[in-house]
Amino acid sequence: MDENDAKSMERKKYVSPLSRRYASERMQYLFSEEKRILTWRELWIALAEAEMNAGLSVIKPVMIAEMKEQKQNIDWEYAAEKEKEIRHDVMAHVHAFGKVAPSAAGIIHLGATSCFVTDNADLVIYRDSLVLLHQRLLAVMSNLADFALKYKDLPTLGYTHFQPAQPTTVGKRATLWLYDFYVAAQEIEHVISNLQFRGVKGTTGTQASFMTLFNNNEEKVKQVDTQVAQAFRFKKTFPVTGQTYSRIEDVRILNALTLVASASAKFAEDMRLLAHEKELQEPFGKKQVGSSAMPYKRNPMKSERVCSLARFLKNLSMNAQDTHQHQWLERTLDDSANRRLTIPEAFLTSEAITLLCAEISDGIVVNVDIIRKNLDEYAPFLLTEELMMQATVKGTSRQDLHEKIREFSHAAMKNLKETGINDLKQRLLSDNSFAEFKDLIESDEIFTGRAATQTSEFVETVREYIAKFELTEKTPETSV
Repeated sequence: MDENDAKSMERKKYVSPLSRRYASERMQYLFSEEKRILTWRELWIALAEAEMNAGLSVIKPVMIAEMKEQKQNIDWEYAAEKEKEIRHDVMAHVHAFGKVAPSAAGIIHLGATSCFVTDNADLVIYRDSLVLLHQRLLAVMSNLADFALKYKDLPTLGYTHFQPAQPTTVGKRATLWLYDFYVAAQEIEHVISNLQFRGVKGTTGTQASFMTLFNNNEEKVKQVDTQVAQAFRFKKTFPVTGQTYSRIEDVRILNALTLVASASAKFAEDMRLLAHEKELQEPFGKKQVGSSAMPYKRNPMKSERVCSLARFLKNLSMNAQDTHQHQWLERTLDDSANRRLTIPEAFLTSEAITLLCAEISDGIVVNVDIIRKNLDEYAPFLLTEELMMQATVKGTSRQDLHEKIREFSHAAMKNLKETGINDLKQRLLSDNSFAEFKDLIESDEIFTGRAATQTSEFVETVREYIAKFELTEKTPETSV
């Protein structure tokens, strides 16, 4: 079959959009069949080495050497045929490994249950995927920190209930997004730091098979458990397991991924709102098409995609909770198919989202003139809080002022909606209660409080956090 025939055959099969369009090759490889089986083989090698080091004389150095030499030599067709025959994927690959490392064929998987390779390999893959995802988050945070600092002094109309409110600055608003990503990154870091290895626990978690191998020497069994974990850079193994590690660990992992979804969706949804107001826009390619029917359209498609994928990811997290609940006693197999689907998809979705957020945050377009226009339209309303503060300090009742300003403001807003003219200043100046504040009412000053200072202070905090890690790529791979 030539290359064109192979591509034609692929087009006739379903392929997840996450792998075809959104996730990076690096994340895809972590969940690939090759990575999974190579990790199984590394686990079998580490187990044999630990057993040999603990004094199990049946295992010889020559066996370990052959296993290491043949680790990459995977006969995929043989393994597939063997699985069809015996209906067991782990044992099929035990046979496939033994076929290319015959001296070790009799000791591969010695004392272990299938979850020794499946669960431990999953934990290795999840750990490495979390590390990559954390890098993606650092890239977004670095972009937003730069953006926030650049626009920390640029006043913009604040919104509450998506109605005009007191002003803030463009940079200060960006810190709200930055804070969410900061929390998500800290949570991912926490999960990585506390992730434990299943280790060498046997069929129901009692380590009975290993106690038999080492003549009930508990210290040697614990030594094997610790050495295998250290081979995969885990500081600890779970203190207790059934046949599997508790699936509540998957709940913890997916909950952390859900924080990534929440932070990303909030950022993207705000970008969509601000695009409607024409204040901010996500980057848009020179040849990019916004609509097949309306050539003028410039849709916030990347932000919309973030929201769409985030919704999918948040719904996946419930699978982990249900799976944990339904793991009867020491284990049941109804977790397997669900985990094979949901956990890789959750990781790939998380990365796809953060890649998109990195793209958006690295090229946000700020329409300064529109921002100023929107501010000017509502400027008379924006000084009323300052007016209340100054008048109250001079002895006027805040409540009385509030009621007068409320009445004038509602009348002025009605006039603005009907005529396009904001006459609040004239209404205020017509009342003697505000006479001594004439200069303030007539001024064009915009009051943003400590917005700029808060921005600088928080950006410094975030940059100190980022500096603890090696940021490998500030603007990662792009998506479709």
